[in-house]
Amino acid sequence: METDNPLLQRAYALDGDRERIRDLYADWAGSYDADTVGGMGYVAPALAAEALAREIGERAGAVLDAGCGTGLVGLELSRRTKADIDGVDLSPGMLEQASEKGVYRQLAEADLTRPLDLPDNAYDGVVSVGVFTSGHVGPKAIDELARVARPGAPLVVTVHEKVWESDGYPAHLKTMEKRGVARIRAIRDSAYHEKEGYRCKLCLLEAA
Repeated sequence: METDNPLLQRAYALDGDRERIRDLYADWAGSYDADTVGGMGYVAPALAAEALAREIGERAGAVLDAGCGTGLVGLELSRRTKADIDGVDLSPGMLEQASEKGVYRQLAEADLTRPLDLPDNAYDGVVSVGVFTSGHVGPKAIDELARVARPGAPLVVTVHEKVWESDGYPAHLKTMEKRGVARIRAIRDSAYHEKEGYRCKLCLLEAA
């Protein structure tokens, strides 16, 4: 299935070039929430936040929103948990929008295709939504999310249906298990952009 939406066409045509990605989201940051949530029925942030909140409950702690964008996931998490929320993203423009939501403890620029400037075992949970899609970040980045999570901590990751098989996510997740990096708890078919008809895999992992 291919979208007719020009915003998504531009996003999915990216080839992983970090400057092109920064340019896209610098242009899009101001209208991103309205375009995606209202215009596209972008429900993945709420669904992923709900999944992580169920795992961590009301207990205090810290969670990482990896690829936080404008803060849609952080906002949904703040409604469901009392955890401190940190966010990282490649786009300074998106981070500015996230800061305005007032739900993050810390925000920082980071490239998820490279090692994160974060210590091992730092978080009680990690969530990443909208990152693992066409032309953005590949499956190897999930290893780094597991590294910064404490042993036993939940990781909730969405993977767009367009790249799930073609970019080798099933095999990579199984390899993570074999290497003792993370355990697969559940992989669910889930809504993503409801108005565009796109779905994703909602992956619940546990850091080892």
